Amino acid sequence: MSRKYTVFGSFGFALAGIREAFFNEPNFRIHSIAAILAYAGGVIFSFTFFEFALLTFAIIMVLVLELLNTSLEKITDLVSPDIHPKAKVAKDVSSAAVFLGSIGSVIIGLLLFLPKILSLFLQ
Repeated sequence: MSRKYTVFGSFGFALAGIREAFFNEPNFRIHSIAAILAYAGGVIFSFTFFEFALLTFAIIMVLVLELLNTSLEKITDLVSPDIHPKAKVAKDVSSAAVFLGSIGSVIIGLLLFLPKILSLFLQ
């Protein structure tokens, strides 16, 4: 039988997960700091609503993938404490998802920021 939690209790678990990832997973912290810098850049360059929406999507995509990667790695370590080829594949594929998401995010960032940066030099 499952426990019943309030909506606020569920939010508490989610925030605890984000806090755990931020303080104990260096890559999540790096992505979070990059997200803050990207938003600051969006404010500096006066992004439109659509540009902020696209930037938000890219940021959330990478953060979610990083959280899923961390979760899968922890579960894999739990069920397979010894080095196992299939555990390695699971971790590598999960890491690859974050990598691809990060590349996509960088491309979106370049598409959003590069024209605005270039316009500063071409005026």
